[in-house]
Amino acid sequence: MTQDERVTEQQPDDEMPWAEVTPDAARRLLVAAVEAFAARGYHATTTRDIASRAGMSPAALYIHYKTKEELLLRISRIGHEKALRILRRAADAEGTATERLAEAVRSFVRWHAGHHTTARVVQYELDSLGDEHRPEIVALRRESDAAVREIIEDGVATGEFQVPDVPGTTVAILSLCIDVARWFNTQGRRTPDEVGVFYADLVLRMVGAAPRA
Repeated sequence: MTQDERVTEQQPDDEMPWAEVTPDAARRLLVAAVEAFAARGYHATTTRDIASRAGMSPAALYIHYKTKEELLLRISRIGHEKALRILRRAADAEGTATERLAEAVRSFVRWHAGHHTTARVVQYELDSLGDEHRPEIVALRRESDAAVREIIEDGVATGEFQVPDVPGTTVAILSLCIDVARWFNTQGRRTPDEVGVFYADLVLRMVGAAPRA
């Protein structure tokens, strides 16, 4: 990944990338791991690759992370926690189910587009985690699923949505949103915000909601 490609991930004005990771050396290694995993895949990436991208020695990596898998777990945990906060915030907001589902999809898609490199690692490297660590991330995914399912169930109860299979529809919506990270291109004709709005309208049509003004 080139320097130009690295800076294309769009960050909200109030968000510093990986601000929760300290000290600075640990954050640099984590960012380098994200870039390496996204470019080569987890299994093809070595700790030497990561350290080199961070401008550090391989030995320096082990001061902050015991293993390569610990790095992936940290990346995956932070990414899934961010995604869950986005969905939970929409689910807990005031407003109709239609408004809350639109906001959940818009903001969730915007994050996956604006952070597409990170999101590809977070969403598509789950199977690279071992049996010790995978359950933690699976649990976070289930919470995200529950947040979206809750909105859809509310919409069915109020008559806003026509959804005969709520669990299946929930999985379909989340899969649709997550896949944005795989294809989004910053050189494309739509911004992350625009993609988010487009997907929100698409999902509302899927659940049979009345078109928004």
